[in-house]
Amino acid sequence: MARVLVVDDANFMRVTLSTILKKEKHEIAGEAGDGAEAVRLYKELNPDLVTMDITMPVMNGIDAIKAIKAYDPNATIIVCSAMGQQKVVVEAIESGAKDFIVKPFDESQVLETVNRIM
Repeated sequence: MARVLVVDDANFMRVTLSTILKKEKHEIAGEAGDGAEAVRLYKELNPDLVTMDITMPVMNGIDAIKAIKAYDPNATIIVCSAMGQQKVVVEAIESGAKDFIVKPFDESQVLETVNRIM
């Protein structure tokens, strides 16, 4: 099972995603509410996987992906994005994200994506 850093500016989304992942015995290594905190926690916790929101204060998800990948080119990141943000998802994948999960979260889609990536 993976040690996961869950990144989203909405606490409700972090809790929802953490709950889904814990059901599959994944460990929540940490949670971040913005991109800058995500980069700091990534360096501190060295998780197996990061779930990354895109639209956040301080530092957005795209910039956080780039910063994490610059620090660790092997980082595994899955983007969590609302419907209708295809352009942003493409940018995230180009920045180094491995896949994306659409919000609102569908439990089976989340688990299938995480299990396939890990």
